[in-house]
Amino acid sequence: MEQKIKQSGINIGINIRRIRLGKGIKQTELVRMIQLHDVDMTRETLVKIERGIQHIKASQLRGIRDCLETTYDELLK
Repeated sequence: MEQKIKQSGINIGINIRRIRLGKGIKQTELVRMIQLHDVDMTRETLVKIERGIQHIKASQLRGIRDCLETTYDELLK
């Protein structure tokens, strides 16, 4: 079973949204990019992650990092 990362105390979802919007990427576009990296994600999942109501899987975090061309530091601050 893949490890899930809790968002309590860390604003992962807010950081993802901030970086995504800063790059002008829509949610559906990001999800498509992530799926091309063979990471299982739907738009509904991304919405929940950005709102902080769903834990993020390590593979999803890695896919988001790669697609947004950012660092774990930026996502986890």
